[in-house]
Amino acid sequence: MRAFFAVDLPESLASAVAAAQAPFADTSGVNPIDPEQAHVTLKFCGEVGDVGDEPADGDAPPTIDDVVAAGERAVDRAGSVPFDCAVGGLGVFPSREYVSVVWAGVGAGAAELTALHEALEAETTAIGVDPADHAFTPHVTLARVENATGAEAVRRALDAEDPEVGTFSVDEIRLIESTPTPSGSEYDTVKEFRLD
Repeated sequence: MRAFFAVDLPESLASAVAAAQAPFADTSGVNPIDPEQAHVTLKFCGEVGDVGDEPADGDAPPTIDDVVAAGERAVDRAGSVPFDCAVGGLGVFPSREYVSVVWAGVGAGAAELTALHEALEAETTAIGVDPADHAFTPHVTLARVENATGAEAVRRALDAEDPEVGTFSVDEIRLIESTPTPSGSEYDTVKEFRLD
């Protein structure tokens, strides 16, 4: 199964996420995410073994049980307590010239999310999860861009828009199983980790 750690935006911000997507959501070559699934990815784990699989050896990926235990250690290691997050403003990966992903950034709460990411990175790589291949930038993905038409619409939005999605409280992170489908990824919670 494919798994990742994340902080979810509350459903109450779904309409604000949709409003931030509106300038480019209907453009050919732009695939907006479902606003009700908006989240900040803290650590992508990739493929992990299912519940009940044998513990990982040198060649096998870590099991989901290994990843859950790493998540528990990471939350303890980060020493996180509940905090507030503010999401807003547009950005893109990897660059304005070559737009692949459009996102809303995190202002308040970025330091706390980074501390959680660093703890998760340390604990999951210790059990065999691949390390991140880029610097961590706390963000909420709004859309994926497939072609030049979509990229141009996003560039226009960058020049014209600075949407504020909103503020919310973070009191837990989730380990999520991601299942690709023709209509987009489906997410199921594997484990919730409370911050206290």
